[in-house]
Amino acid sequence: MKNKILSIIISLAYFFLPTKILAQWNLEDPAVKNLNLPESPIFGIISNIVFWSLGMLEVISFGAFAIAGIMYLTAAGDETQAGKAKKAMTYSIIGIVVGLSGFVIFKAAVFLLNGQMF
Repeated sequence: MKNKILSIIISLAYFFLPTKILAQWNLEDPAVKNLNLPESPIFGIISNIVFWSLGMLEVISFGAFAIAGIMYLTAAGDETQAGKAKKAMTYSIIGIVVGLSGFVIFKAAVFLLNGQMF
């Protein structure tokens, strides 16, 4: 009996709590203006975060590729050091490909969700 009552309470909370969460702010209210809330929509904020993180991934990957190139040049015939450098180059190339494909996929999803064609 306790489990049944608990499941009913949880299901009611599941259906009625989002109404409080989805309540909108009145941006003309002076009390709300003092909160310094961003005026851009949440999709714009998330989009900026995704683009920034993909850009940082690209910068880190290109830096790793340059460092791996220097490691390969300074290996001086040492096979283990050259192998580590080749492995680092492979991983940095994979990072570059993942970053660029993530950017393209996200951009395509934005266009499709906005109802636009390429």
